[in-house]
Amino acid sequence: MAFDSGYIQACTNGRLHDASEPSVAPINRGFLYGDAIYEVWRTYHGVVFSWDEHWQRLERSAAALHLTLPFDAGQALGEIKRTAAAYRERTGDAGDLYIRLQITRGGGPIGLDPGLADRSDYVLLVRANPNLSEEKARAGMRLSIATGLRRNPIGSLDPSWKTGNYLNNLLCLREARSRGAEEVVMLNHADEITEAAVMNIAFVRGGKVVTPPMSAGILGGTTRRVLIEQVGPAAGVAISEETITPAMLGRMEECFLLSTTKDIAPVVRIDEHRFTVGDETVTMKLKRAFAEYARDYAARRMELRV
Repeated sequence: MAFDSGYIQACTNGRLHDASEPSVAPINRGFLYGDAIYEVWRTYHGVVFSWDEHWQRLERSAAALHLTLPFDAGQALGEIKRTAAAYRERTGDAGDLYIRLQITRGGGPIGLDPGLADRSDYVLLVRANPNLSEEKARAGMRLSIATGLRRNPIGSLDPSWKTGNYLNNLLCLREARSRGAEEVVMLNHADEITEAAVMNIAFVRGGKVVTPPMSAGILGGTTRRVLIEQVGPAAGVAISEETITPAMLGRMEECFLLSTTKDIAPVVRIDEHRFTVGDETVTMKLKRAFAEYARDYAARRMELRV
């Protein structure tokens, strides 16, 4: 059955509606100041993946911003299921879903003081998951290092907090796109590699995976965590966290990105540095192992089916 692949189902504070309809007041602090947090889940085989890990990160982000969540995990899951059901009824789409939950501090009088906020509110968005195409998995993504801006430092606005403020990522990505790249590699103020705009990054050297540590200033990605703790060991691939600089790229054999929506995405190039891509790479071995882990997870967690 054909479906509208561009349709996005929204749920604002419990009200289901087309995401193209307005739902947030102009005085909402998320709109005015980026005073918000969010999480993104996806489904595999119809089951919300890594539910607990994402929810725990949402709680950590809320605590860092001193923001009160409007519901507990059980209530949030109930709203996700209701919104996903509305999306499937509207579109007829039986495929896997992208689920985005944004929570803001609310509205109230105009002013930076968080004490002016009235109450936390939320917006849920559900759409078809933007999977990595088979063609792109074979060919690999093209990246470029941002030179105009650096990753915002941990001591200013910690990148491990998943907040509504993405200008740093956005402007770095814009620079990379201006050079024809699909994603960016951001450096910190010590000129160390951190991550891409919306993905963690990892490399393969001597058959082993190396990825920047949290201390470099990165988001603690759930896909990264699953790779380190579950998928890598199951596949027999050693993984370590190391400081990585652009000068080291010539010694790396492979590169890949990690994200919730695309799991493991091979990289063919960072500027003039080229990496090996293809079915026989460590990257694709891990991607196949990740798919197997996701299938097993879905079979174990049927209570998360949407």
